[in-house]
Amino acid sequence: MGRKNTDKVVFHQIQVLDAGAKGVSVAKAPDGKVIFIPNVVPGDVVDVQTFKKRKAYYEGKAVKFHELSDYRVDPICDHFGVCGGCKWQNMKYSQQLVFKQNEVKNHLQRIGKIELPEFETILGSEKQFFYRNKMEFSFSNSRWLTEKEIESTEDLGNRNALGFHIPKMWDKILDINKCHLQEDPSNAIRNEIRTFANEHNLAFFNPREHSGLLRTVMIRTVSTGEIMVLIQFFEENKEQRELILDHLYEKFPQITSLQYVVNGKPNDTIYDQNVILYKGRDYILEEMEGLKFSINAKSFYQTNSDQAYELYKITRDFADLTGNETVYDLYTGTGTIAQFVSKKAKKVIGVESVPEAIIDAKANAERNNITNCEFFVGDMKVVFNEAFIAQHGKPDVIITDPPRDGMHKDVVEQILKIAPKRVVYVSCNSATQARDLALMDEKYKVTRVRPVDMFPQTHHVENVVLLELR
Repeated sequence: MGRKNTDKVVFHQIQVLDAGAKGVSVAKAPDGKVIFIPNVVPGDVVDVQTFKKRKAYYEGKAVKFHELSDYRVDPICDHFGVCGGCKWQNMKYSQQLVFKQNEVKNHLQRIGKIELPEFETILGSEKQFFYRNKMEFSFSNSRWLTEKEIESTEDLGNRNALGFHIPKMWDKILDINKCHLQEDPSNAIRNEIRTFANEHNLAFFNPREHSGLLRTVMIRTVSTGEIMVLIQFFEENKEQRELILDHLYEKFPQITSLQYVVNGKPNDTIYDQNVILYKGRDYILEEMEGLKFSINAKSFYQTNSDQAYELYKITRDFADLTGNETVYDLYTGTGTIAQFVSKKAKKVIGVESVPEAIIDAKANAERNNITNCEFFVGDMKVVFNEAFIAQHGKPDVIITDPPRDGMHKDVVEQILKIAPKRVVYVSCNSATQARDLALMDEKYKVTRVRPVDMFPQTHHVENVVLLELR
């Protein structure tokens, strides 16, 4: 990378051309370089103040608007533009879907360079707000200040915050009053925790000094109405901990699962921590087509329950099962897709690297009286070998839903070697999906493509592809 050039230039009357990666929009500078601009909408005409210059591009912000795009709408949230969560709240939802569909198309054509069928129309989300079933909020004793507050000479008083990290600032937390991503009582619970903690002088976490009592809050909700709340404490203080937990349970008797963690290590991930049940039970139950899935504090579950159901229906439709097939579900997580397709398959084999997820998967299968699903723990590229296939039978259909990095090349090679008649590839990153599709092109033809929007108001998009043997 070349020397950092911080020369600040203002470009006038720049037309915003397109929505780019990570929710940032794209324009062209007079010298032909690309400019990346946040919080603008394609079609806006703006003056841009640059704050970063690189060999091929600039980064800047809009300082004056000359024309507003036809795609523009007023953001619904007071925190929009500062909070980095919903980058597209200022854009019509119908247009968000157009950009998402185009992104998938561009990735598959440009990176995959393979023959593609006509894309099916992206499936939009019925709910455009309040669709997330899991939110995590952080405490800080030095909340993010607005420019107005910084310039003010008044005493700002209490600096405590409970909310989200400001993008690219690990120690700054934006205090959130109302978030439009999770259904009530999520906002009421978070605001009550903050009010009670302030009234009782409970110490909010100091990320620089690593001190304080209250560290994070996780709230999980499901379509059945059950609620999980987990408070993460940094310091051990039984009296203060029980004070806030008792108050919360009394105030919100609808909480199904109230849990806590005492975590004094530098990072706030709970996956290596002992989660302690305080009230209720240590899981909540989601339901889908009569199947029940238990979700505990560490479970991975698709973050938009309603749209996950739509995604799984498309996956099952693409798999086109008759009841006679052996299906492998790679990267099975807690086995939701595996169990969802099981009634249309002879047997389903799920593989996942996270041991806790497989424990969940087995428990859920038992709860749902499903006897034709088996689940195995292991790193996919290691487990998915000749011996494993010999033991469990050659799959007729493979469903694969890998993490953002896509499939390991050894996994792709193994799929090509055993050549099931169909592969359904579910992806949350169409760029790595395109790379994998190119590797599979020698044996497989892409016959169906359908993007699915799981996260309205953001740039994220899922994509489902059906591959059939040539």
